[in-house]
Amino acid sequence: TPPRRWRCPRRVSSVLNRDVKQFGKQHLFDGSEETCWNSDQGTSQWVTLDFPRPVKVSQLHIQFQGGFSSRLCTLEGCRTGEELVKISELYPQDSHAMQISFPRLRTGRGVHRFQVQETELDKLKITFGSSTDFFGRIVVYHLGVLGERL
Repeated sequence: TPPRRWRCPRRVSSVLNRDVKQFGKQHLFDGSEETCWNSDQGTSQWVTLDFPRPVKVSQLHIQFQGGFSSRLCTLEGCRTGEELVKISELYPQDSHAMQISFPRLRTGRGVHRFQVQETELDKLKITFGSSTDFFGRIVVYHLGVLGERL
């Protein structure tokens, strides 16, 4: 069966000019190519997802705006009541293309792919540590976390 998408509470480090209506976290998952989460400036931006039940994450889909992407994404996760631990470090391209992780690296045309270790967790934090934007802003049009409920 194909991996499943979840709806879950989420938080972000910042929103550009605090304009939540135009650039807020809700746009990470709305499926629209016209909307995005746009962080404010700063050296380290992040997104956290709190799943209502334990999950096994197997794929990460992310689409940045070229020029406002992250050179390094650190994924951390934990079970309820535990401290976050590093799962993976990803090195996305500075591109507007959809970028997809897989448990095993595969090649594909038009899509940049990177590996994520399959992990069981209740909370996932994605830290965008090194922005391609001089001011440290990150722009994400699409974020998808896929896997299975446990």
